[in-house]
Amino acid sequence: MTAQPQPGMVLDGVAFEVPGRVLLHPLTLRLPVRGVTGLIGQNGSGKSTLLRLLARQQRPSRGRITLDGRGLDDWRERAFAQRVAYLPQQTPLAVGLSVRELVGLGRYPWHGALGRVSAADQARIDTALALTGVAALADRLVDTLSGGERQRAWLAMLIAQDARLLLLDEPTSALDVAHQLEVLAMVRRLAEERTLAAIVVVHEINLAARFCDELLALKHGRVVARGAPTALMTADWLEQIFDVAMGVLPHPDSGRPIAFARD
Repeated sequence: MTAQPQPGMVLDGVAFEVPGRVLLHPLTLRLPVRGVTGLIGQNGSGKSTLLRLLARQQRPSRGRITLDGRGLDDWRERAFAQRVAYLPQQTPLAVGLSVRELVGLGRYPWHGALGRVSAADQARIDTALALTGVAALADRLVDTLSGGERQRAWLAMLIAQDARLLLLDEPTSALDVAHQLEVLAMVRRLAEERTLAAIVVVHEINLAARFCDELLALKHGRVVARGAPTALMTADWLEQIFDVAMGVLPHPDSGRPIAFARD
């Protein structure tokens, strides 16, 4: 009897090297097919490298990554984009594009460059604008938006793409606290309501613990811990991950663990 392919992303001995340096040591793991997974760790720990490998922005130096049992190289570009959406740290320029036009680019994998935008496509675009709270900004130029508004517009494009896996590299970078909470709450809500998976690089450990179902901690290109936020939010684990003496206290209202650096 033929074994059924494993759903979602599976890494088998995946590593990435540049001349003179190993950025990601051989890694074997299976990523969840739903929920929010937070990638945490120090700068240079391999988080963004891992995300770029999953997004096919870079090829592994060794090992194999599969999506639903097929190697990433075996997927055609449009078919892959129908399954996986990637938001890098630095989003491309969107000069001259309105928010609606930017979000509409998310439908490209479904109708192609010369395909006609259907009523179904328009409905997806409208839904994405509404879900991210940027419907009122639809006619504004993207480059006139604030940082938080711009980030929500890019997330709307990913939602319109209708992918089942979202790869988000520091989606809250350069945002104030209010917008950080807003963006991560939105990612969490989308994962729950649409039953999809999101892999998110998050620097702020308390935000990661609040909005993620699982944390994956990297250090020097290796996975050093993986588990539920409540399991990793301990002083011992956090010191091991970040090389900083940490303390953990319960939140006065929710009881959720909150980490802080000790003097």
